[in-house]
Amino acid sequence: MPLIATADIVAAAAANDTAALAFNAITLEHAEGIAEGAERAGAAVLIQISENTVRFHGGRLAPLAAACAQIATQSSAMLAVHLDHVQDLALLDDAIATAADLGISSIMIDAAHLPYADNVAQTRAFTERGHAAGLWMEAELGEIGGKEHGPVGAHVAGARTRPDEAAAFTAETGVDGLAVAVGSSHAMTTRDARLDLELIRELAENVPVPLVLHGSSGVPDDQLRAAVLAGIRKVNVGTALNLAYTGAIRPVLEDPAVSDPRKYLVGARQAIADSVAALCAAVASSAAPVGAGERERR
Repeated sequence: MPLIATADIVAAAAANDTAALAFNAITLEHAEGIAEGAERAGAAVLIQISENTVRFHGGRLAPLAAACAQIATQSSAMLAVHLDHVQDLALLDDAIATAADLGISSIMIDAAHLPYADNVAQTRAFTERGHAAGLWMEAELGEIGGKEHGPVGAHVAGARTRPDEAAAFTAETGVDGLAVAVGSSHAMTTRDARLDLELIRELAENVPVPLVLHGSSGVPDDQLRAAVLAGIRKVNVGTALNLAYTGAIRPVLEDPAVSDPRKYLVGARQAIADSVAALCAAVASSAAPVGAGERERR
């Protein structure tokens, strides 16, 4: 199937009062597993590549992005390619310039570690350039903990995004989606995060663009469903896939006779597909009945 634009996937989710799922790909097996899981669930999802992953691949964006785009176009699922958590200005420059060729349709600018005025200025400048290139642009306000970047103390536990500041930020920057701090944290290996659902509702009432939940791997299914009902429209997942991937590999490597990576990567890829399908089903079950969203808006 041809690549789908992130803007279209998120808009369709918002129109149906649900959320688009976005999954981080680190290896080729991640991307293949994400596509398989999306196919199984009949879901439209985003394959995300983070700045940390680009760094892992020697600072080269093109090889993995192009591979993800090819996997997407050969899948029967509706898939988009997104570049996530970009702080490096040179990478932002490169991504905006090459996005069309690589199949990338959206970028998340990560300037939340900067003072508010600097975050606004940097986000606005790159958002304008991204829009000129036809990209859907996401940013973050109220840092979500757990990322291994930024100054010491930048990601403070319990950080929350203020609704008034979020409304001003979106107006000043022109972003298309906003990642908000509402109780989740990146890199969680247990699913026991409790979200501030009232804050999500207040943000959704005040912010005119789709809200994005980062750090969703640590959020249990019932909290994910509640967050979507409260107004989250894009849900990012990374660590959960890595836990599944590594969990499938670990027991196989206990056998010292195993040397062919295909012997264990096939199971790792399948574990990712299983996780993606399960999370798609969990979020889909939170969709409001047809007409419910309209009733709530009246």
